[in-house]
Amino acid sequence: MPIQFIRDLHAARRAAGRPVISFEFFPPKTDEGEKNLLEKTLPALLEIQPDYCSVTYGAGGGTREKTLGIVDRIQREHGLTAMSHLTCVNATREEIHSVVEQARALGIKNILALRGDPPGGSGEWKKTEGGFEYSYQLVSYLRELGGFSIGTAGFPEGHIACTEGREVDWRRLKAKIDCGADFVITQLFFDNDDYFRFRDFLAKLGNQAPIFPGIIPILSAGQIKKFTALCGAAIPAKLSARLDALAHDDAAAVEFGIEYATEQCAGLLRGGAPGLHLYTLNKAHSTVRVVKNLNLH
Repeated sequence: MPIQFIRDLHAARRAAGRPVISFEFFPPKTDEGEKNLLEKTLPALLEIQPDYCSVTYGAGGGTREKTLGIVDRIQREHGLTAMSHLTCVNATREEIHSVVEQARALGIKNILALRGDPPGGSGEWKKTEGGFEYSYQLVSYLRELGGFSIGTAGFPEGHIACTEGREVDWRRLKAKIDCGADFVITQLFFDNDDYFRFRDFLAKLGNQAPIFPGIIPILSAGQIKKFTALCGAAIPAKLSARLDALAHDDAAAVEFGIEYATEQCAGLLRGGAPGLHLYTLNKAHSTVRVVKNLNLH
């Protein structure tokens, strides 16, 4: 299958009345982990015919070489369109230009432009001298360089660092889209009303870029509580109570996670979401089950 621009994948799926299905991976820390991802996890996910996948960049931009290498191998060895994340962290404009040209040389056509987390994943975010402070500047720069379909991140509950409130954050997202982003992938969330409120607000501002909901099938109660604390996503009270009951039973938490994500995804698609972006945590089992439950293939 030829490597495609994600904007074209979406247009084709929309014309056919089918949702776009995509997955996210992170670069494994070890060679064994990378082998496992490319030889076991990815082939298992390919059975449910995803449209594309994305590969994260690591806190502090520390995995940039590895990210591009994995995206390249996914495209060459598996023929699946893959998107590289790119952040503003620890990089000057010249360094970002070098990474972008390296991506172009590898035949990478899709980039998710992000501000990125501070090195180490926490603490105050500081601009690199000679670099970009905000992701809209990275989006503009990528559009200026040309040759890529550009995605960006959206936050249905507002960005954790935006103290002025979620609607201010959403207006900034619309301005960022206007700088040249083709589509939006959201932060994980557990209440579909948050997504629909977010989408409808942006639509009233004139947004036409598709907004793909980011969904994570829960694998363990402890892990998801840690994730949500870091990214600022809320866990609804009913879900929190269920997770507390499953705190010491990861196998039951996985089954519950599949059930919850299936219901969440079905509701999103019924409500008009253009597709689903599933955070796999480099594991295939739950994601495969969710997509099969939805009878999309």
